[in-house]
Amino acid sequence: MKVAKYEHACFTVENAGQVLVIDPGEWTTDFVVTDNIIAIVVTHEHGDHFDPSILAKIYDKNPNSVLVSLKSIVDKMPDHTTKAVKPGDKIEIGPFNLEFFGGKHAIIHNSYPATENVGVLINDTVYYPGDSFALPGKPIDVLAIPASAPWLKISESIDFLNTVKPFLAFPTHDAILSETGKQLADRMLSQVAESATIAYSRIDGTTIEI
Repeated sequence: MKVAKYEHACFTVENAGQVLVIDPGEWTTDFVVTDNIIAIVVTHEHGDHFDPSILAKIYDKNPNSVLVSLKSIVDKMPDHTTKAVKPGDKIEIGPFNLEFFGGKHAIIHNSYPATENVGVLINDTVYYPGDSFALPGKPIDVLAIPASAPWLKISESIDFLNTVKPFLAFPTHDAILSETGKQLADRMLSQVAESATIAYSRIDGTTIEI
């Protein structure tokens, strides 16, 4: 499989020539719609993860693609083929097996309404928690780890990394950081990763084989 990382929270997984897109939100300006997209997973409704205009562009070029997300989100995309999921669900779309975890977005502040969120495990290999630190509850190879957000502290990311203990971790969800801020997050996370024999690598704008 191949993993390509785009701005903020968006990345893709390619398997057998077909592409799964994760969280193409409005802060992802470098994502290019290809004609081999089989499905899109959206973890929750916040605009930095869910942009109906990007989904429409994907669907225009890939009319057989499936939007996989919470019911509250798929209901907003009536013109798109959709599949509503919840934590605990397992589904198969083409060469992708998807399993969903969690259920709640991490708390930003008690003055903000709570919202739903699902983490996704792709082919028992790549795990992404969305805006949460929901645990997959099983060994995984690759972790997309949130690096910065109003809802997290770097200590929480560090604890999450230490608990999941993947073979490889790459940072995501960091559009609010400057280049200096990204370097700081990378330095702190990579130090912890090294002590736990985890490979940590920033893969922004690149594609890696896993």
